[in-house]
Amino acid sequence: MATSKKDSRTCDKGHQYYKSSDCPSCPICEKERKPDSGFLSLLSAPARRALEHHGITSLQQLSQYSEKEILQFHGMGPASLPKLRTALEKEGLSFKN
Repeated sequence: MATSKKDSRTCDKGHQYYKSSDCPSCPICEKERKPDSGFLSLLSAPARRALEHHGITSLQQLSQYSEKEILQFHGMGPASLPKLRTALEKEGLSFKN
């Protein structure tokens, strides 16, 4: 199995890290940004960034979208939908039909 070459990088905050992809996100900054609670804390960094990029930071905002629309967001995958569905249901909300 071939291993991918990881390049050494430094983010704007001075964190040094290695990455093999061209994704510019610093994993240390992403870990610092992760919320401690709330539905966004349940998601992976790409899925969380996808929602934030579209201005979705509350369950009420999320409920204005269908599952199909959410899956179209870059970074959002099907594994996140059950977590989002459960969070919505706990608040008496659901995805738009």
